[in-house]
Amino acid sequence: MTTAQPAAVIVLAAGEGTRMKSATPKVLHTLAGRSMLGHALAAAAGLNPQRIAVVVRHERDKVAAHVLDLNPEALIVDQDDIPGTGRAVQCGLGVLDSAWHAAQAIEGIPEGAEGQGVGEGVSGSIVVIAGDVPMLDAETLTELLTAHEANGNAVTVLTTELDDASGYGRIVRDVDGSVTSIVEHKDASAEQLEIKEINSSIYVFDAGVLRRALGSVDRNNAQGEVYLTDVLALAHQEGGAVRAVRTDDPWLVEGANDRAQMSVLRAEFNRRVVEDWMRAGVTVIDPASTWIDVQVELDQDVTIMPGTQLYGETTVATGSVIGPETTLTNVKVGQDVTIIRTHGSDSIIRTGATVGPFAYLRPGTDLGEKGKIGTFVETKNAKIGNGSKVPHLTYAGDVTVGEQSNIGAGSIFVNYDGVNKYPSTVGAHARTGANNLFVAPVNVGDGAYTAAGTVVRQDVPAGSLGVSAGAQRNIEGWVARRRPGTDAAKAAAQAGQTQDESTNVLGAQARAELANADASSQSPLPNVPTGTASDTYTVPDSTPTAKGTMD
Repeated sequence: MTTAQPAAVIVLAAGEGTRMKSATPKVLHTLAGRSMLGHALAAAAGLNPQRIAVVVRHERDKVAAHVLDLNPEALIVDQDDIPGTGRAVQCGLGVLDSAWHAAQAIEGIPEGAEGQGVGEGVSGSIVVIAGDVPMLDAETLTELLTAHEANGNAVTVLTTELDDASGYGRIVRDVDGSVTSIVEHKDASAEQLEIKEINSSIYVFDAGVLRRALGSVDRNNAQGEVYLTDVLALAHQEGGAVRAVRTDDPWLVEGANDRAQMSVLRAEFNRRVVEDWMRAGVTVIDPASTWIDVQVELDQDVTIMPGTQLYGETTVATGSVIGPETTLTNVKVGQDVTIIRTHGSDSIIRTGATVGPFAYLRPGTDLGEKGKIGTFVETKNAKIGNGSKVPHLTYAGDVTVGEQSNIGAGSIFVNYDGVNKYPSTVGAHARTGANNLFVAPVNVGDGAYTAAGTVVRQDVPAGSLGVSAGAQRNIEGWVARRRPGTDAAKAAAQAGQTQDESTNVLGAQARAELANADASSQSPLPNVPTGTASDTYTVPDSTPTAKGTMD
């Protein structure tokens, strides 16, 4: 069976949407990661039409730019001052006809060839949809178009039934079930207001019928507008077949006029997206607290924990567990990854890695296989190698870390001088101490260590230990002299008294042990001082180590 292909789709996006009370045009308000207009364009593109035309007016430049960003081939149609959906479609058809004539001229086909007379334009089926009906999908449009062409209809309209049809145009049918007219709510009689079948404002027209009828439509109605619905009555009067395809799912044709309606629509859209993923093999622990955009891709056996939001073009591979309380935007997640209480955007997390809790992954983060970004860690433009760890309390910006390295707790890569950003590198199998500052640009070589508390201002060669801190200096009695009478001074005095008593006891014990030593040994123990009980033993200076590194 050949799939029907329309000559064009006209998307109506000229409305102001005053009830949204927003500087943003109504059709640009978003749900599930796309604007309402973006959803409409996606549905239209699913029909593979020869052309897509979008009618704009309110905030014309903003809406047009959005359209062309999503579909550079779309035709932008400006609606003039004449109000109404009929006029909007008439403007759209005029642009389509002009594009058709231009294409004919480029191809060198003369007027009148192939049955096209002078003044005529595009022929075939014209699909018309609203730009503020985001749940409409390509499958429903395909069913509508297929029914239209299979039955040779002049017009086919998509309808549904509502218990409360207030505000909607009513479908008036003949005894044979064909549609004789659509009556707008404000123009309907009391009898017509009892009709539950409503107009969705989604149509398929024969281009010739549409062109002729629009030339005859007037503005003699309660709103003084050119109604597109009048085309159906005129087509019926001409003897054309006007039929309806009714959907049993009213949500597919549901629009939103204010933010309250938008929130209801957004929740229903998300519920369906989440349910589709669960039926595809994804475990969602709490669907009510999980939000997933339409462009997100999930493999089977992914688990989504409560309070998780997956936005943009995020992808998650099999076996990964995301959440709880995690937000990812445009993040690529590999297999068997665990992410807990994390906010990430425009990042890559590779197979077997772990992230969080309370991690912040900014754009440019690339965490290698089996790597770790841990608690209270912020990364930006950071490439962390396979098996490497940034476990605790760290800012890693503009840095590359080799494989199997460990960054100590409390480390900061100082990458910004107030004007420019600078990069740093840490090699493979390196170990950096806790509370380190890496003042970029700086490089720590493969297998190198840095001591705790080090400020790395110069490169640390491979296999070296970087140390910047001097020997510790204790100023005895400082508190008593500078903070006399304070609780600290009192506590220090008490501690000093206790220490003196303890030292005297230990000193006596030490002297007793020395007195009982082997009499044959005439030399004293090396480096053990003799003298009074107040003598102390000092460990000779030795090479400092990188103590303080936290795993």
